[in-house]
Amino acid sequence: MAAEPRLPDRLRFSEFTLDRLATGRCRARVVLTWQETTEFEGLSEGLTSQAGELRCAAEACVMALTKAVKGEIKFELLGVKAVRAFDANVVIVSMAVPGQAEGQRLVGCFLTPDADPSRGAALAVLNATNRILGNRFFMR
Repeated sequence: MAAEPRLPDRLRFSEFTLDRLATGRCRARVVLTWQETTEFEGLSEGLTSQAGELRCAAEACVMALTKAVKGEIKFELLGVKAVRAFDANVVIVSMAVPGQAEGQRLVGCFLTPDADPSRGAALAVLNATNRILGNRFFMR
């Protein structure tokens, strides 16, 4: 029996760092990998606060995704929020895909441990976009 050809792999979350700077700002770095050989890095800066760090991390992931799709799909981060639900912390992101006929909206979430909600914000962005990336970009 012949082996079936392998479909392209999805983007993988590879690295995440969040640095709090002495200036009262933060810097996030997200690295995504595709097929274990290609890396896409996103960097973002923001204010050092709970909301600022969440947004900074999510924006870094959006930047890495934009590099991965080579600008073929535009992503706009509308909002990021951490909430307590069902005795757990959840980070939720709201995104838009400009250029769509109806302005497609995406929502993603990630159940995050108390220690690292910023990392959860980056992963929530991936959860929001994985369906359209798998269907529209990597599967063509």
